[in-house]
Amino acid sequence: MAFYRPDGVMGAILEDRIRSLEREGRPGLSGQISVCWLRYDRSLIGRADALSDPAAFWAEPMAGAGWRGDQPAYPASVVKLFLLAGVEAWLQRCLLEDSAELRRAMADMIRDSSNDATSLLVDMLSGTTSGPDLPEAQLRAWIAQRQLLNQWLAGLGWPELKGCNVCQKTWGDGPYGRERQFYGPALENRNRLSAEATARLLHAIVAGSCISPPACSRMRQLLRRSLERADRSADPENQVDGFLGEGLPEGARLWSKAGWMSQARHDAAYVEIDGYLPFLLVVFSEGRERAGDGKLLPALARDLSEACRREASLDG
Repeated sequence: MAFYRPDGVMGAILEDRIRSLEREGRPGLSGQISVCWLRYDRSLIGRADALSDPAAFWAEPMAGAGWRGDQPAYPASVVKLFLLAGVEAWLQRCLLEDSAELRRAMADMIRDSSNDATSLLVDMLSGTTSGPDLPEAQLRAWIAQRQLLNQWLAGLGWPELKGCNVCQKTWGDGPYGRERQFYGPALENRNRLSAEATARLLHAIVAGSCISPPACSRMRQLLRRSLERADRSADPENQVDGFLGEGLPEGARLWSKAGWMSQARHDAAYVEIDGYLPFLLVVFSEGRERAGDGKLLPALARDLSEACRREASLDG
């Protein structure tokens, strides 16, 4: 059972838009895309902060719709959202020592999607380092350490996280040495996430229900994106152009983490726009054609945000 309340109207809108985008020259899109779309009656930001019982937050109803939302996919840099939460969890448990260098790496991992910063943080979370191939016994011990973040996520008890893997580093050219050993002969141990698992984590972070309200506030600050054209022009890898943020109207407020590589184009976003119902949208699109399609995610964001505008006008 999904952590949100499936809404039939939202589901019909989502399916209609995916089918329309498929007909617009994207054959096979319906099998190449996974979506989780949540809609809120008011701002989600910090909604859980004042609740004494964490379970009370998850009992609040929210409308949503999904399209293949439980299908696992290689998440590319969207996995960095989970690593960010892991670092905050380790800090709260005093398993890591806070420092300016740690915070610099966290900021670079999220704001600039730096793989180098991500590599450092994976090492710090797991107590491992990259390097040459390892003998079998040493490799088993090394892999056990790398699984610590997966074990923490499993401890959350969220059904959406079943089968997910978030303990691999992200790469430019790919893994080498012991990192390649860990991937497995057929890359079967690559990172795996679903749109629904990603949506649930982002939902918790925005609401202040993940780790602690102060930790969520820090994570939200890193996830905030500028939609100003001048800022985007100055940063060609701004995680807005070609992603969900590009399809939002002027004045929108965006918190997001995108992922892009040769076989995937993904984004996970929470959006607030004056006169619209707030919404959260996670889209995973797979395949070389989808990775090169910089119009798909903006078009879907444009259509679904417009549905949230219409719903707000009916509620008003």
